[in-house]
Amino acid sequence: MPITAEFEYVKPKDMEEVLHVFSLYKEKARALAGGTDLVVHLKEGLAKPEVVVDLKAVPELAGFALRDNTLRLGALATFTDLIEAPVIKAKFPLLWEAALTVASTGVRNRATVAGNICSAVPSADSAPALAVYDAVVLTRSLGGARRVPVADWFTGPKRTALRPDEIVEAVELRLPEKKHAGCYMKLSRYEGEDLAQGGIGVLVFADHTYRVAACALGPKPGRCPLTEAALNGKKLGDKTLQAAKEALLREISPITDIRSSKEYRLHMAQIMLGRALESASARLLGKGPKYGAENIC
Repeated sequence: MPITAEFEYVKPKDMEEVLHVFSLYKEKARALAGGTDLVVHLKEGLAKPEVVVDLKAVPELAGFALRDNTLRLGALATFTDLIEAPVIKAKFPLLWEAALTVASTGVRNRATVAGNICSAVPSADSAPALAVYDAVVLTRSLGGARRVPVADWFTGPKRTALRPDEIVEAVELRLPEKKHAGCYMKLSRYEGEDLAQGGIGVLVFADHTYRVAACALGPKPGRCPLTEAALNGKKLGDKTLQAAKEALLREISPITDIRSSKEYRLHMAQIMLGRALESASARLLGKGPKYGAENIC
């Protein structure tokens, strides 16, 4: 399907030019990083910008770096960049594992983490990992910079805290100080390119504290505080797992759509939570499945 919409196209060479364009056009401007969502929306008439701002030539937005145990992902960092980086697999294996589940190889070569959270679909695969790592979204406009906790980033289906004159500059994740292990479990109709019917990401710490986040199980992805409260301070066992599953059902609100029924999602969310917690707990002890090996339900 061709793009029939008319719009201006600009390719700035630095951040100053980018920010001037967004200051002028605001909500009538759309950023182009990977384009895996934007191009589809342009073709289908869902996006009708006056100007498309291609960010790929802006050096400040490229790449990623780990300094002082803080990982900074530039707005142009793709999922393939993460998958191919040994430091990501070694230090943030849950994020690495989640990246493996995103769409197809071709899409991962183009799609960016920043774009994934800006699209803000409830099924965003990167969101649970970012949530349990307490990520911060760095935005910038001519008026200055902001640091938005990812917990405050998603405001509803396909809605974010990004202001009309801002762009996402980077996403930062802080490496937890305590010993931990994680797991991302994705419910998918088939292996390969598919949106999540549901996703559960967990971090398990050696002191028996837990972080749990979900996607595609409510109007926006995010942490599951009731589930965490049911787990924290307890060793993982049948009784604790059952309490956590019951808590999860009280804080998710999946829908019925073309990909799955509400009832199926509710049932499978409990199974995914159990499998994710058990895998992460085993990994914490140096056992269990390798990251990326068994995370599709």
